[in-house]
Amino acid sequence: MQRSSESIASLAAALAKAQVELVNPEKSLAATIRSDGGAEQTFRYAPLSSGLDIVRKTLGQHEIATVQTTSVDQTAGAINLTTVLAHSSGEWIASDWPVCAISETAHRRGAALTYARRYALFTLVGIAGEDDLDAPDLPTTQTPGPENPKGDGNRQLNGGHENPAQRATLRHNAGSSCNKPILAPEASAGLRDRLVAELKDLGSGDDAARWAHRGLGEKNKLTAADAQRLEEAFQAKLATLATDEADQPKTPAQSLTSQPQNARKSKNRPRSKGIDKGVLTLPEPRRIRDRNHVKSVAKRPCLICGRQPADSHHLRFTQTSALGCKVSDVFSVPLCRGHHREVHRYGDEVAWWRNAGVDPTVTARALWLETHPLPVAMDVGGPAERGS
Repeated sequence: MQRSSESIASLAAALAKAQVELVNPEKSLAATIRSDGGAEQTFRYAPLSSGLDIVRKTLGQHEIATVQTTSVDQTAGAINLTTVLAHSSGEWIASDWPVCAISETAHRRGAALTYARRYALFTLVGIAGEDDLDAPDLPTTQTPGPENPKGDGNRQLNGGHENPAQRATLRHNAGSSCNKPILAPEASAGLRDRLVAELKDLGSGDDAARWAHRGLGEKNKLTAADAQRLEEAFQAKLATLATDEADQPKTPAQSLTSQPQNARKSKNRPRSKGIDKGVLTLPEPRRIRDRNHVKSVAKRPCLICGRQPADSHHLRFTQTSALGCKVSDVFSVPLCRGHHREVHRYGDEVAWWRNAGVDPTVTARALWLETHPLPVAMDVGGPAERGS
């Protein structure tokens, strides 16, 4: 049941701004439920602690406090949870959530309270986990019929529509992850090492896509930590393949195919040399690429909140925009995933950094000099020369 103050105008305005910055917590934990028939079902969920870290920091910046209290209904013999969002203006909104019966053991009451706190808080502020897989009572196998054709089984939950040809990635499939049990830690580590070793043999993006499709079932058997490590290794391999393909020179056959017909006929015509844009009156800025520097930046804590690991964010305002080209890797700074998404959604990046009170160009320059130190000038003069 929802309750609120007479007016929630100020609270609604502040909550709307906060929800723009809120991000969904990652579902990093796994649980297995055994039904009465003996069948087991595994699902992943986000812990309460990760949600509290996100909610407290974001809502606090907009003067919104969260309060969760419990009460005992002696008539119904049940424990109830009340979650309140209170604004500095005095406005508030509350939601009541039933927890469990008083007769339950202390362990069961504690587990039920944690479950209720997580769902009540996430619902009230409007966030959720990455996947909607935490409903163990839903059937995972369906009989094809006129209203449920077989083709619907490949649809992603939460309305996701991702073209597999656009980006090869490993994702848990709702049906397969719930039907295949999670391996023991030692067996999971062995399977993880084998899958990571297979990544070294991938030579192109097409190979990576085929490997991802073939290895998805095996990945669903891993523990959450091993699955995350495999995902990180796979994404790193994709980044390496994309860079190698971009830097790979064209073969003679490809160069010949890409030439127009009239260019083939003018073989005897002298070719003009390429333009060195660095010596022009208005030179074009160079876009330096260094993968090792980008990886080094990603290992640093976020400039805003200090979280690790972080993403390497390119400061778009430091160089003129070019079609399909990022700014130079010289202008890279570490941002956590939440702030990285936020700065891209904000639009005016200069204003975003100004509001954060951080000058990212200074940090970008310092990080670049750490990986690319300036050469030390050699002192060729002796004492007599320096004194003269």
